[in-house]
Amino acid sequence: MITFSRTLCALSLALCAVGVGRAQDAPLTASARFAQLDRNHDGRVTADEYNGKAVFAALDSNQNYRLTLDELQAVLGPDRDGQLSAADRLRVADLNGDGELSQDEVSRFAQMRFQGLDSNHDQRLDLAEFQSGFLQR
Repeated sequence: MITFSRTLCALSLALCAVGVGRAQDAPLTASARFAQLDRNHDGRVTADEYNGKAVFAALDSNQNYRLTLDELQAVLGPDRDGQLSAADRLRVADLNGDGELSQDEVSRFAQMRFQGLDSNHDQRLDLAEFQSGFLQR
């Protein structure tokens, strides 16, 4: 169960890292990712700001409404020792097993991750809540 939670966390953070801007410009630290997601700069990230639809649109580089392993790999970069590969992350999120991610699958994981990070259940993430689930990619 811990491995699944870590996989979900890593996938969600990688996907949500590109909610604004290009994938290649995704920040590498939790605080930088948090600042990028906090579009209104109020020090909190709401569910609307942690939006799976916006993340999906940013990742779907060929705009075919499917997120492939190549598109996910472009965000995550090369595989690193001791960390989950893009293929592993895709398998975890691919609920229907078709080898690609739909907008619904990405949105579902973003929503689940948001709820998991929101430890005080106020429907907003502060930096400490966000950092609690941050894993280096």
